[in-house]
Amino acid sequence: MVTDRSYRVVLGASLLAILYFDLQSLLFAVIGILYAEGLSNRRLPYVINRLLRAEEPAPRITFPPEAEQAWRLVVATMLLLTGVLFVQNAWFLPWFLGFAILGAGVSDICPVVQLLRMAGCRS
Repeated sequence: MVTDRSYRVVLGASLLAILYFDLQSLLFAVIGILYAEGLSNRRLPYVINRLLRAEEPAPRITFPPEAEQAWRLVVATMLLLTGVLFVQNAWFLPWFLGFAILGAGVSDICPVVQLLRMAGCRS
């Protein structure tokens, strides 16, 4: 069963590999996937679990958004700004995001998700 925690580990490790090998097209793909997940609330762990027959209820779009949904939008926006638009000035921020996401997946504690919950997003 794929969880949000294992998803963060894979996302953080793949983001670091994409940045290390300077694969700009894959960075665009990751940003697109994160925006698609954040806007539709159809997260990749749910889709994979559904394909593996580990049935879970499909998430619905609600307001206020779920913290995980808002987290994906925040990460996609930060990657778009720092990894694509302002590469020369903020080159270290995508690397920081990659290490932070990887650490959040390993420890299962994500400060951004906690802040989004305190800001009013649902759990």
